[in-house]
Amino acid sequence: CGKNFRQNCHLVKHERIHTGEKPYQCLECGKNFRQKGGLFRHKRIHTGEKPYRCLECGKSFGDNSSLFRHKRIHTGEKPYYCKECGKSFNCSSYFICHKRIHTGEKPYKCLECGKSFNKSSCLTSHKRKHTGEKPYKCRECGKRFSYSFDLRYHQRIHTGEKPYRCPECGKSFCKYTDFIRHKRIHTGEKPYKCLECGKSFTQNGNLITHKRIHTGEKPYKCTQCGKSFSQKSHLSKHERIHT
Repeated sequence: CGKNFRQNCHLVKHERIHTGEKPYQCLECGKNFRQKGGLFRHKRIHTGEKPYRCLECGKSFGDNSSLFRHKRIHTGEKPYYCKECGKSFNCSSYFICHKRIHTGEKPYKCLECGKSFNKSSCLTSHKRKHTGEKPYKCRECGKRFSYSFDLRYHQRIHTGEKPYRCPECGKSFCKYTDFIRHKRIHTGEKPYKCLECGKSFTQNGNLITHKRIHTGEKPYKCTQCGKSFSQKSHLSKHERIHT
């Protein structure tokens, strides 16, 4: 590509971008890295080490760049501005991914099934569906997960942490998605609408179940008698007849 470097070691590292060489392997999960520093930071996922601490709120991070980005939450700094829609971002990687919403670009393609993604991290996570890889291990009980966020949620079972608190009623949640769904009880918001009949729902899962009324789909089948049901709960009730 013609890029120049002051030191040969920097050139060697750079050339791995073109060759795809990743000589540094994690012995815990088998993931490979181009640079030793990348492996060193990655290993903290397995050890749980978070040496970089925010003096403002006490939250800790596995690498300095994550802490640097986090501090912008407190300062409100959002230096990356989208000229297309006016939205601002505190992280360059978020900004780059956001721009692909406008361009429709999805440069990361799964060679297994052909599905494309606008983030390399999304492709990496997606590929685990094909490989069954579970690189994230709970140090408390040994359970493994395909995704880091699933491990984080799981760890809260052991710690009892519920960081998402409803200001309306005081109820707390360990998952942000559960918190968002709960808030709709207070707001009455029903963002999931059936295009067939216009009925709206607070949760996407409820809409999926409802649509089976229109399609006639009954995916839950009794192994004893072969009768099918549109909802899992209906199958569970039915199975009691046989027991």
